[in-house]
Amino acid sequence: MFRFTSLSSGSQGNALVVQTLDATFMVDCGLGLRDVEERLSRRQLAPCDLDFILVTHEHGDHVGGVAKLARAADCPVLASHGTLAAMGADHWKNVTTHALCPHRPLGLQGLQLNPIVVPHDAREPIALEVAFKGRRFAMVTDLGCATSYLRERLKGLDALVLEFNHDRDMLMNGTYPSSLKARVGGSSGHLSNKEAADILSQAASDSLQVVVAAHLSQQNNSPDLVEPLLTRHLPASTQRFIANQDEGFDWVAIQ
Repeated sequence: MFRFTSLSSGSQGNALVVQTLDATFMVDCGLGLRDVEERLSRRQLAPCDLDFILVTHEHGDHVGGVAKLARAADCPVLASHGTLAAMGADHWKNVTTHALCPHRPLGLQGLQLNPIVVPHDAREPIALEVAFKGRRFAMVTDLGCATSYLRERLKGLDALVLEFNHDRDMLMNGTYPSSLKARVGGSSGHLSNKEAADILSQAASDSLQVVVAAHLSQQNNSPDLVEPLLTRHLPASTQRFIANQDEGFDWVAIQ
């Protein structure tokens, strides 16, 4: 068994769960503890089922609920040195933390966790590739542009969760203040639909079983804009889903 599910995806909170026969862990948690418990229960899980939590960066929609959940689950937190430091020692009181090296794979409970350095306006942000028994899954959100290093790392995947944050016209013509438009649309901000589609066109292959479009802006994007891009750039055999803020998406199995 190798599967994953999102409890929530978007600027109001993110949480993704990966599960194999030997391990269950969460990537990020920007939700309150009661909300997490409720959403986990819908997937027949509880906090005590989590073996660890991995944090990609220190922004609140990804780390806001991590410490409380780690204490409730009595599980460790893994993050880069920069992410742990950015939150401060007091934030991690009574939480066991382990610093990841963004350039070094980590073997843990039958998994290989491969951090991927990404350009984002955080201290030491990462995306994540998970390898298990010859299968590779990557979660890539919260980055402003695709580096050649990232593109190379996404070749030959079996499953991919990829940020489709905003439609550039909607962003630039929307209600955000100019400073926020510049941040979101900048090279250390978030991926536009066009940029994400370009990444997807290079990552697409016959081995790619599943793609999930994630972290859609509720103000500056729409599933109706993203769906045609998934259809255009993916083989017909590839399953495609769009994550949302309220439900994330249900369990998806990697065969």
